[in-house]
Amino acid sequence: MFRTAILCTLWAAAVLGPPLNKDRQKVLLISFDGFRWDYDLDVDTPNLDQMAKDGVKALYVTPPYLTITSPTHFTLLTGRYIENHGVIHNMWFNTTTQEKKQYYQTQFVNAWWDNGSLPIWITAQRQGLKAGSLHFPGTASSYQGETALVQEVEPRFHDYKNETTWQENTDKVMGWFRDQDLDFVSMYFGEPDGTGHKYGPDSPERREMVKQVDRAVGYIRASAQRHGLVDRLNIIITADHGMSTVKRGPGVDEIILSKIPGFSFQDIAFHLVDYGPSGMLLPKPGRLETVYNALKGAHPHLHVYKKEEMPAHLKFGNNDRILPIVLWADLGYVINGYFPVQFNKGEHGFDNKELDMKPFFRAVGPAFRQNLVVAPFETVNIYPLMCHLLGIEPEVNDGHLSVTKHMLVTSGSSPEEREGDSWGYQKRLFIGFSAMGGFLVIAFVATVSSKLLKKPKNKRSKSLESLPEKVDIKQTTL
Repeated sequence: MFRTAILCTLWAAAVLGPPLNKDRQKVLLISFDGFRWDYDLDVDTPNLDQMAKDGVKALYVTPPYLTITSPTHFTLLTGRYIENHGVIHNMWFNTTTQEKKQYYQTQFVNAWWDNGSLPIWITAQRQGLKAGSLHFPGTASSYQGETALVQEVEPRFHDYKNETTWQENTDKVMGWFRDQDLDFVSMYFGEPDGTGHKYGPDSPERREMVKQVDRAVGYIRASAQRHGLVDRLNIIITADHGMSTVKRGPGVDEIILSKIPGFSFQDIAFHLVDYGPSGMLLPKPGRLETVYNALKGAHPHLHVYKKEEMPAHLKFGNNDRILPIVLWADLGYVINGYFPVQFNKGEHGFDNKELDMKPFFRAVGPAFRQNLVVAPFETVNIYPLMCHLLGIEPEVNDGHLSVTKHMLVTSGSSPEEREGDSWGYQKRLFIGFSAMGGFLVIAFVATVSSKLLKKPKNKRSKSLESLPEKVDIKQTTL
């Protein structure tokens, strides 16, 4: 009995032992801002092409609406639609004081980001992993008092297109993985968005920037090789939105709200317009219907909705931060307030159903199949995929692992078969305690049987003669 109990304890201890981290896979999430799904079709991109051969390529992915930088990036980090995670705009604003902060300043308004949804950095760290972020929107803030373990925010007047800086930052991130043993890093590049805005998505300047992005992809993979990370690092490269050419000039009926009959800014308490093709209005008390009726149907390329009546596919209405009236324009048009003040040749922020708003997607690494092209999917599904690769339990999100799981290999090297430490350890815990209980029951039966065998044989004792042999068989099976 004593010897059996010892064996039982040792065996259960082996089962219950702490999870092994030696083969844990790492994840690098990269965003090239504004990289439209088809940007590689009119440019020679050998590195992106090779990445597709070595891994997975989606025809395109669909971002959430509103298709602008901060909201869509926070969806990548949380797996939630914008109305659910609450980062509804690039700009923080206060409807009472009329204050607005531009994109960079908004990065440092903690309450704008920390409003209930946890980015994957925090979730990973709470489950025993280490995470970092470089320049990714949301990096500057803390969440429930926690930040990414390693973080770097770009300086205020950062040159987002400097290729030398791209390479330096790439080596820095690879060093985080190797030298600080980080498990997850998000990394942001501000191009080709800036070039697409300035010159337009069909310009030669945009094509040259895509070549630079392609060189960066080659450098990223080479740096992973130099740092000895290839066997453990899964690289996911995507973007926040696409880009579309702005329509201007003779023959274009521009949207200028102040010129619409029956509409007056005197009826507006606060507004977010002159920021591309989307806008929001807060009418003064009692003026909502007046404003709404004046704008609804007033321009053939302007869509006007009360927030509670927003089209279901946009999933942009059910949040207190969204103003009562939401505006957006047809592809190619921008919304001007008093008079035109926007001069970009390219814009985003349009309906996410528009093909021009779709970003690209590539993934490569030990967990991913090779030379696989997959159908389009929504970017909310990237978050549960990353959690699966890291072996962590995701927060509540709007994505589904089933959408992306077919991208993963089925060999023993996949995280699917190795199991993440969180779920795998729980299973081992259950098995261990079950085994311990089973062994103790068997040991008890064996002891009782031994005592019974010492008594004079009768029908009952004869029926127990074979019990020790059966116990041994059961123990061998266990």
